[in-house]
Amino acid sequence: MWDTRLKGAELTPFSVEVERGRLLAFAKATGQDNPVYFDEMAARAAGHPSLPVPPTFFFCLEMDGPNPMEIYERLGIDYAHVLHGEQHFVFHRMAFAGEVLCFKPRLADLYEKKGGALGFLVWETRVEDSAGAAVADLRTVMVVRQPKQRGLA
Repeated sequence: MWDTRLKGAELTPFSVEVERGRLLAFAKATGQDNPVYFDEMAARAAGHPSLPVPPTFFFCLEMDGPNPMEIYERLGIDYAHVLHGEQHFVFHRMAFAGEVLCFKPRLADLYEKKGGALGFLVWETRVEDSAGAAVADLRTVMVVRQPKQRGLA
């Protein structure tokens, strides 16, 4: 199905600033009720330098890369056949509004199930701060449904 020689390939790294306004919109959209996520004074009173980044927001920031479809393009995958499988996080420290974070994605694994009817791609992304210290490790699993070929039983 895929060129398994791409397993382990690095994708394009990029940096993105954590914007306060996007954090506020995310907090509202996800129904945050803890004021540290939407009130700068509450965040500072809790000992944070600014609004903290909620865990799943790292995946929103990852979509800010120069080409969010790079992994699918390199593998020749039609995105219309992609399903979300899993997300995992390992946090090394909190991140905050105003920080510039560097995302370093790589294609960690490719495998098939059900006789090739389902393909799985796993990519891992190291998130670092501007000094190069680890902030988080993200792991995403996507499932690719192979379209049934017409005229075959």
